[in-house]
Order: sequence, then structure tokens, then C-alpha cells
Amino acid sequence: MSDRAGYEVGYDAAGQVTIERMDEPSVPVPQVDAGTDGAGCHAPAAQMAAAARAAGKGDVLEQFARDYPRGPHDKPESMCPAFGSLRVGLRMRRVATVLSGSACCVYGLTFVSHFYGARRSVGYVPFNSETLVTGKLFEDIRESVHELADPARYDAIVVTNLCVPAASGVPLRLLPREINGVRIVGIDVPGFGVPTHAEAKDVLSGAMLAYARAEVEAGPVPAPVSGRADRPTVTLLGEMFPADPMMIGAMLAPMGLAAGPVVPVREWRELYAALDGVAVAAVHPFYAASIREFQAAGRSVLGSAPVGIDGTAAWLAGIGELLGIAKEKVAASQNAFLPAIRGALGQVPIKGRITLSGYEGSELLVARLLIESGAEIPYVGTACARSPWSDADREWLEAKGVKVKFRASLADDLGAMEAVKPDLAIGTTPVVQQAKQLAIPALYFTNLISARPLMGPAGAGSLGEVVNAAIAGKARMDSMRDFFEGVGAGDTAGVWEGDPNLRPDFRAAHQKKLDKAAKARKAEEMI
Repeated sequence: MSDRAGYEVGYDAAGQVTIERMDEPSVPVPQVDAGTDGAGCHAPAAQMAAAARAAGKGDVLEQFARDYPRGPHDKPESMCPAFGSLRVGLRMRRVATVLSGSACCVYGLTFVSHFYGARRSVGYVPFNSETLVTGKLFEDIRESVHELADPARYDAIVVTNLCVPAASGVPLRLLPREINGVRIVGIDVPGFGVPTHAEAKDVLSGAMLAYARAEVEAGPVPAPVSGRADRPTVTLLGEMFPADPMMIGAMLAPMGLAAGPVVPVREWRELYAALDGVAVAAVHPFYAASIREFQAAGRSVLGSAPVGIDGTAAWLAGIGELLGIAKEKVAASQNAFLPAIRGALGQVPIKGRITLSGYEGSELLVARLLIESGAEIPYVGTACARSPWSDADREWLEAKGVKVKFRASLADDLGAMEAVKPDLAIGTTPVVQQAKQLAIPALYFTNLISARPLMGPAGAGSLGEVVNAAIAGKARMDSMRDFFEGVGAGDTAGVWEGDPNLRPDFRAAHQKKLDKAAKARKAEEMI
């Protein structure tokens, strides 16, 4: 709804919703001061979560807690989780994305999205303290989606609440479900509720699957642009290298099956085909909301993936058992592909001790493949939570003597690397940075490992070359460390004409200020 030239234009019935007010609440309601510059996004996570519950978002946070259980610490150190859902939306054809959040957050998210190859604009509805408190922000969002809803250009519009609007209770559920035939999908992806950007992909995928399932239940829906498969399909859950679905399809063919769509999907109609599959392969095990929608549609789910010899044999057998396929057909597929996988693993063996960590959700699968290639893997850390769909991989790894850490923190990953002193560290950017400072060869998991095929014979031989090349670079790492020895670290790094001016008195005075502020915060918590 907009207020221009002294009159109002009503677009839907949302303005008629009765709002219950409490003039004198018996319990103080926590507030998040958004500030004109979005300073509210810097509030402590506990304060933001309390404000969100007070604003009516308690059910959303409780569902997040069930879908994405946290570990012993608050949350893993990862990029803003909203990047995951934003990237899913930007990769879909005929889908527009609108963000509602602090300007600094939106800037960072759009920058990272375009850095990773997004080639379309990201919508943004700005706000300030006044529009947030008065409800004008919701009206601005509603007006924006009405202006954007062009059926000639879009099948759907995804509106995402970031931290401050989510904590303030901006009610995206009151947006119309569709405008001019364009679907409106509203989601909350607050950093204080969704632990990782990988799981935020599931937040949006689950919301779209729920919408599509309701459409299917209401009546006929259009077929995907690519058409329907001529055989029963297995839907694949989790982003993967483009060659992997084709390899999985080839392994399913002897069983009379075909690979279905990969969720997250690339167009809206693929959601219908995904729901139409006879089973779901949870290649990435953290898609809890999506799995809930598939199960509501009556679809069975199988964890793990066809990686390596043991993984492929067990996965094909699991598919056969799940769908009641004759053992002869399952054996035909196993006999066709297992020898090829064994041969590929033997062509490029890996010798060395490796620690592995990441936040993509495929860490356990990569570890299995490395072990069957000959590597020693004492530690695997993943930022994602443990789930029933990762149990098969976890049990296999633990039987090989691997320490598997779910919801691993940066301290966990660094501690394992420094204790093991591996021949190669595979991990996130800060892990790689620390490894190189210790003259340990390292590879960035996201760009150099997860961006490779993992399934079947193609996956079996994909990691050996890059891993062996990195391990062989140990002498170069030693020479680099020796070359830079003595240049200092932290605030003493660099070239100095004399000794660095450390000023311990300044450090001590500043530490006293920090200690005093910490005591004040502790005292406030006790009141």
C-alpha cells in the first residue's frame, strides 16, 4: 500500500488484517534499534533472537532449530547464511530476488553474488528506523513486488528478510501468494537463526517445494521445459558438479531408472518434476526442510551417494531395496561400474596424510573418496549438522579411524591441523592461510575440491592429480617460509628501519577498557 498525493491505493486484503495490540505489556519486549544506518545488525545474536520471538517469529526460529540443530558453540564461522538462498534464487531462470535488510548487508551479499557469477540485478527495499517501527517497510515491500510482478518476465519473486527485518517481525507471510500469475515466496534468513549459507539453500528450496506441492495438490501443473522422463526418476538433493547427475543417471539406467532434477532447481517447473520422482537421493544430507516436503509428498529418501567403490555399491543396493528392484538389475549396474571405479582409483593413487574441513556439506563424501584413493584422513570437519542422511558416511569413516566433527568451528579445524601436521590441509580460507604460514601445503575446499566430479568412475579419478600436485609442493612451502622468516607477524609484520614501536602501555590501557565493558555486559545480563 502506498500513500501518495493524499490518498491510498489498496492492492490486496492484507491491510484489513486485525492487529492485536498490547498497550501495557506485562513483560518488557526486547527491541532492536535498526538505526538509520542499519546498526541493528550488529546487535548480539541472543538479543536479535529475543526480539524476533517477541515480534511473532518464534515459530520460525523453532523450526530452524529443529531443521538445523546447533553444536556446542553458537554457530560455525561462515559467510552470511543469506548468501546461500540468494545464490539459489539468482541461478533460477525467470525468478526475481528482493532483499530486505540493512544496506551494508545487502551490499555485501550482492557483491559476493556477482563475484560468483550472478548476472542479474538484486532487488532491495531500503528502510530506516521510522519505516521499520511504523510498518511502512512491509508496505514498501508489498508495493515493490506488485511493481515487479510481470508474468512475461517472471514465474516467481523471492523476498528475503535479513537479520533486522526478521528480528523486527516484518510479516512476509501477509504478502499475496501470487500477483498476476507470478508466485510470491517470502522467507526469513536471519544470521541468528540459520547457521550456515549451505543450510540457507535449503530454506529457500524447502519453501519453493512447499509452494509447488500445494500447486500439484490443487490440480494439473505444466511439465518442465525439458519434458518428462520416459522412466521413473530419482530426484537428486544437493548442488553438485554438472557431470555428476549424468553419471548417476548412467548408473541408474540398468535398473530401469533415470536421474531426475537436481534440487536446488534451475527453473520453477523442475520443482514439479522433483516432486514427481519415485525416490529422493539426499546427496547433501542437510536439506531438512526439502526432505520434509518430499516426505509429505510420499517420497522415500536415501542418504549418501555413489562415491568410490564401497559407496557406489551400497548406494545402488540401497536404491534397489528402497524401490523393490530385482537384485539382478542392481547387480548389473554394480558389475558395469565398480570395476571402472576401481581402475580409476588405481590409476592416480594418493599417498599422504590429509585433514579435511569445509562448509559445503559434501565433506564426508570427499573424505570417502580420498581414503579409497589411498590417502590417510585422521580428521574431517563440516560446518553442517549431523543428520540421519549422513549416518552411512559417518559410520564408514569412523570405521576407518576418522574423527568426524559436525558443526566444526574454525578452532576445531585449526586445532586438528596443528595437531596432526598433515602433508596436506584441505579447508576453508582461514584454514588454508594458517596452513601456509606453517609451511603446510593447502587447498581451498570450495573452489578446488567441491568444484569437481565425485560420482562414479569420473569422480574416482578427479582428485588425485590436484591433491598429489599440492602434496608435492612441500619443498616450495618450506622455501617460502624460510624466505619470509623474521619479517614479523600481525602488527609487527613488514620491513622496519628499527624495532617495531609496540607501546605495551597503550595495549594495557585498551585491555582495561575491554575488561570493564565485559563486566558491564555481564552485570546487565544478571539484572
